[in-house]
Amino acid sequence: MDSVEIGLITCSPHEEVYSLYGHSALRIHNLKTGEDVVYNWGIFNFSKPFFVLRFIFGLTDYELDTMPFDAFCNYYRYWGSSVTEQVLDLTTEEKEKIQQALIENLRPENKIYRYNFFYDNCSTRPRNIIENSLTRKLHYTGLQDNIYSYRELVRVCTRNHPWATFGNDILLGVQADQKLISREEEFLPEKLMNHMQGAQTYGLGNYSPLVKEMRIIVPPGVQFVESDFPVSPLTCSLILFVFSALIGCWEWKRKKTFQVWDITLMIAQGLAGLVLTAMIFSQHPTVSINFQLFLLNPLPLFYLFSVAKGRKTYYWHVLLTMIMLFYIGGIWQNYAEGMNVLALSLLLRVIIHQRLSKK
Repeated sequence: MDSVEIGLITCSPHEEVYSLYGHSALRIHNLKTGEDVVYNWGIFNFSKPFFVLRFIFGLTDYELDTMPFDAFCNYYRYWGSSVTEQVLDLTTEEKEKIQQALIENLRPENKIYRYNFFYDNCSTRPRNIIENSLTRKLHYTGLQDNIYSYRELVRVCTRNHPWATFGNDILLGVQADQKLISREEEFLPEKLMNHMQGAQTYGLGNYSPLVKEMRIIVPPGVQFVESDFPVSPLTCSLILFVFSALIGCWEWKRKKTFQVWDITLMIAQGLAGLVLTAMIFSQHPTVSINFQLFLLNPLPLFYLFSVAKGRKTYYWHVLLTMIMLFYIGGIWQNYAEGMNVLALSLLLRVIIHQRLSKK
């Protein structure tokens, strides 16, 4: 085993949506035989039916597979991502335990696992293999708890993609705003790499670094940032607000509401609400309690017929209550960009209907 090196591999993000958060793997390199293999827990079939829908509901299965290290590096070199290796300082027994764990994980009944973005992913799996194989005590030094939340860390990864940020923020609930202990941050490969760099093992009365060498295998290359939809979510919500204000002024002047606009908003609000309501049943634990449900929920669809027929309805009182609850929920939850402006647009509809109903 003296000729075997085991390293934690960390790959920087590239522009594919599934790679915005980086990637981790384990490398087993036999310097004597030349065998050089990467164990990769990030294998998935994107063409599988309903992949995005299954991913949203936490029903995606990933699997562990192996590939030659050179081929692995060439893939990330093509995308302009860097590949960093942290060679671990392990005893012979620890190396054997890691190899045995990898063999066990590669068995057909074990290689497929239920992927969870925050709790069980390509970063946490190699970390657990390393930690469970150590015969010495492991200490992480220089770490601070309660600094970041899941939402804040994810926003950093999607900072160049406002619509990806918006999608994440719409789906993530109030639990994603709770501050994390340092270990929970390791769902991100870069965080795991930084924490491993300061890790110390304790055995025979001595502390020693877990990482004995850090190598840049593939330096950062040129990446072409793919542009999102040219108008940001906030700009879209401001345009909607201005349009709602202009329609409100027109309605006030003619003393009559514009039902087509109400129906359009109610359908959009109700359909988006169906998606958020369905997320209550997702296996992702950070999406079930989402205060944005007060604003986007299926209730408008139940009142749609009454509003379309111009009948007297309690819908506008219900909507006012939902908007108030939405703003109260904002005390604890960070909302997606533009959601507060959307709430103002809907509040305008309430004001217009209540005022015109008294005339």
